[in-house]
Amino acid sequence: MRLTLLLTMAARLKLPPDYRYGMNRPWTMAAKRRNPPGIKRKKVFVEPISKEDWKVFRGDTVEILAGKDKGKHGKVVQVIHARNWVVVEGLNTHYRYIGKMGDYRGTYVASEAPLLLNQISLIDPEDRKPTVVEWRYTEEGEKVRVSARSGRIIPQPVYQRLDGIIPEQWIDGPKDTSVDDALAKTYNPSLKTFEEEIMQKMGIVEMRRPKKSFWY
Repeated sequence: MRLTLLLTMAARLKLPPDYRYGMNRPWTMAAKRRNPPGIKRKKVFVEPISKEDWKVFRGDTVEILAGKDKGKHGKVVQVIHARNWVVVEGLNTHYRYIGKMGDYRGTYVASEAPLLLNQISLIDPEDRKPTVVEWRYTEEGEKVRVSARSGRIIPQPVYQRLDGIIPEQWIDGPKDTSVDDALAKTYNPSLKTFEEEIMQKMGIVEMRRPKKSFWY
């Protein structure tokens, strides 16, 4: 287990049950502005899909079934389970201005809008057409995604972090901290002051005693 994973588990947010998820991650300032404390937003009803039944992952190639980009193929770059959303790279975009200040109208940028799961479909590797996908088990007991039309296995994409690192392919370099070094206990807490600890390590015996002090 890498140190970054340990820090992520320790810093995991505890969100209220009526929290309204959006495109921004809950710990960002944009998400906090949309969900200010003390203000309850309108409830959004979402069809519950368990993680075991979820079939679309980041890195999959999908075809859009509805909207202005219907029929186009693209790569899934973001998945939001709480809203049944997926974001396809470069498709279903809308344009807006950001950084508007005073007379400056801002920068005109394109951003991808999310799509619902029923608006996309995975691609069959045999004919590159959309298909219904089912979870099945191989003879070795491995859980795989299978095209219901052709029976071909659709391999899951390699997990890639947001910074582009693939954990399974990562090789520690000379400047990386190993797991053993990160978990090694190198400090033993005590009630002594910093100066007293230094004197103890250097073998200095202090015969003087500090004068009593009072806070009042």
